[in-house]
Amino acid sequence: MLKPSLLAIATLLATQDVSAQLLQRDLGNYNLQFGTSPARTMAQGLVKPATSDTVHGGLDVSSDSGWYFGQWTPSMGLTAATSMEIDTYTGFKNSFTQHLGYEVGVIHYTFPDLATSDSHEVYAGLTILNTRFGAAFSDDPGRHDSTLFADLGKLPLLDFGVRMKVGNHQLDTPYTIGDGSEVRGFSDWSVQLSRAFMGVDLNLIYSGSSLGGASCEAYSGQNTSCDGTLLLQAQRSLF
Repeated sequence: MLKPSLLAIATLLATQDVSAQLLQRDLGNYNLQFGTSPARTMAQGLVKPATSDTVHGGLDVSSDSGWYFGQWTPSMGLTAATSMEIDTYTGFKNSFTQHLGYEVGVIHYTFPDLATSDSHEVYAGLTILNTRFGAAFSDDPGRHDSTLFADLGKLPLLDFGVRMKVGNHQLDTPYTIGDGSEVRGFSDWSVQLSRAFMGVDLNLIYSGSSLGGASCEAYSGQNTSCDGTLLLQAQRSLF
């Protein structure tokens, strides 16, 4: 009975200004957040809620004990090019000390308008001093994906932030490429160096995968490109 009420809230919020909104209210030991922007990320930022069209929203409820649950709808499927997606999650986040904390949880992905099966993803995160580690494992129709994430903080002397991500992807049905060979699985990775300079966030990202040449036809991983790619990003907040 929870799902319809959350979807109603998401739809109501989505009919307002589509710019990022997040409303928050405390009710006793519980904190409620709902709006048109995701309320949280999971596993130290490894799992990030997606937004696929202009009509989206969700609700997040967390308690002082560290337990939380919520529902995020990245797409209401109101256009011909999109379909409804409902992401329901629950988890627990806590700290042993000021410098040591952890998080565990699971997300269930539902696509009511599609014949495809539901899928789920489990995740875990660990914070030690200024470093963060995360892991996520998903069981999607036709494939299994696992990802490891590390945020090592800033390197001494150089003042660069370092983030690394490694993924492994296994296909239930091998992908046949043009020469007749099959790809049953592949790995990919990325390394990001970040530094703030004169109010601008600079990011240097190198990404690659175990595939190359014609086998890149089978690539469907976490990076935008199958081959080794070096990308420089510059971002600045306007307000």
